[in-house]
Amino acid sequence: MAHLLGAESLHLEYPTRVVFDKVTIGLNEGDRIGVVGRNGDGKSTLLNLLASRIEPDSGRVTVRRGVTLGMLDQSDVLPDDLVVSEAIVGHLDEHEWAGDAKVRDVIDGLLSDLPWSAKMGELSGGQRRRVGLAKLLIGDWDVIFLDEPTNHLDVEGIAWLAQHLKKRWPASQGGLIVVTHDRWFLDEVCTDTWEVHDRIIEPFEGGYAAYILQRVERDMMAATMESKRQNLARKELAWLRRGAPARTTKPKFRIDAANELIANEPPPRNTVALSQLATARLGKDVVDLLDVGVSYPATDPHQSPREVLHDIEWRIAPGERTGILGVNGAGKSTLLSLIAGTQQPTVGRVKRGKTVRVAILSQQLDELADILDTRVMDVIANQKSSYVSGGKELTPGQLLERMGFMSEQLSTPVKDLSGGQRRRLQLLLILLGEPNVLILDEPTNDLDTDILAAIEDLLDSWPGTLIVVSHDRYLLERVTDNQYAILKGRMRHLPGGVDEYLALRAVERGGGAAKATSKAVTSTSSGKPSLGGAELRNAQKEFAAAGRKLEKYAHQVTELHNRFAAHDQSDYDGLGTLQAELAAVEKAQAELEFRWLELTELLGA
Repeated sequence: MAHLLGAESLHLEYPTRVVFDKVTIGLNEGDRIGVVGRNGDGKSTLLNLLASRIEPDSGRVTVRRGVTLGMLDQSDVLPDDLVVSEAIVGHLDEHEWAGDAKVRDVIDGLLSDLPWSAKMGELSGGQRRRVGLAKLLIGDWDVIFLDEPTNHLDVEGIAWLAQHLKKRWPASQGGLIVVTHDRWFLDEVCTDTWEVHDRIIEPFEGGYAAYILQRVERDMMAATMESKRQNLARKELAWLRRGAPARTTKPKFRIDAANELIANEPPPRNTVALSQLATARLGKDVVDLLDVGVSYPATDPHQSPREVLHDIEWRIAPGERTGILGVNGAGKSTLLSLIAGTQQPTVGRVKRGKTVRVAILSQQLDELADILDTRVMDVIANQKSSYVSGGKELTPGQLLERMGFMSEQLSTPVKDLSGGQRRRLQLLLILLGEPNVLILDEPTNDLDTDILAAIEDLLDSWPGTLIVVSHDRYLLERVTDNQYAILKGRMRHLPGGVDEYLALRAVERGGGAAKATSKAVTSTSSGKPSLGGAELRNAQKEFAAAGRKLEKYAHQVTELHNRFAAHDQSDYDGLGTLQAELAAVEKAQAELEFRWLELTELLGA
């Protein structure tokens, strides 16, 4: 396997600390490397060293002759007066770039919603970021460095980027090094993982799931390793093995070793116990959205009001843990505002329980605006004296440590904290306020994988109702038990999780032309024959029957949720029976929905 680039005995230090000390690492043809580590340990610095953006104090980086390097960093360097089309394809005529399948794929995947003639200064930060990523991806590079490429991408965009990178080069060609906190993306794309910590780079074989297993083994063998990090990694591994079996089917993930390591590890959450605690604190009524719709006035007086949500019927249960998916502008923020009570519906009504206390982890860090000059320890000292997590009573100082704050940072003013540290402090203040309904709006911004695991561990023992909106599908699947999508203004349950959402969006995006193309591809390119008369009739009958069965399943799920809420919470056996019955119905519903999607594509319905 040919060598692309290498670093030998790298040493880099700043006036206050040493970043790398005698680091030697290499990248070969076909390597897809994910870089993980705590914020501030040098992940972005490593990319800049390897891309020759900065020079080490000693050591050297060598690149094989003829190898081209492309990099997406976190800075925005595109001028404001540059037009989007010029930023992507320069001054090429349309027939020149439109004939390149790679260019079309990148534009469709990242920029389909952007005006081609807009200037960069007119775009939001997220849109500018996508333009920069597209500009990089259409180039012909042998090695690509990506620093947080999933920032500002939604679930669909992240899924597209993962597939694009996997098919970009033929097997065993090209090289990729990516820094990201998106753990699903790491598992989907990367074949190896580098952990940056304590001035060194430690390589691991496999993606995130395999890295977690090997790290648990390393931590168990190292007697001096912190027990906190070991326990968090073991709990993360337990969830990977129990809750996401698809991730563990990779040959490099040693299933027998994983099962042995987690033999005595309890499930991440005791759902029945948490439901009982939530009912005790909340009562049976949380927030009910009853036939709710929201419309906004049109900017043009001659147009009708713009309807964002309609026919929303959602009775949120005590202890419910729900993830919300949807494209930008689908109505996710409007839905959260209805739950929080900051917005009233245009039609329908919102019924709220008397004991409900809603808190929102917003993206703006508004909770910290008035305490920027206050030291971290003083901020926490003004809150409650203890907090119970997982049956253990923790002091605010222990909570701060659990959230990744070092002792020397306790005397730091809030204004001097990094973005990730402020985010952690924001969540901690919200939890200390003892809400019983918690809304997390894109909570993963600026957080590294270790801190995300710590936050998930904290949320595992939190008994309240949890509503999460995030493009991080790993987090959604990790901390929520059900996922819903907002599609065409309505809520739809997703028994199949994020994969089902992506399939539904693919169907939704396909208009008449796309359906015709799909049928043409089905009958020619894929080698599958078009349906004959009898086959067509049978498929149409099955499609109609599936639709009727799905309606019945939906009614059964609603009925079981109502029975679960009304059941005696001290009757664990009865609750367990209801839970098993609900799981069986939802499994059958998920299987039928996937079959319904197959028939939809087959019939062009």
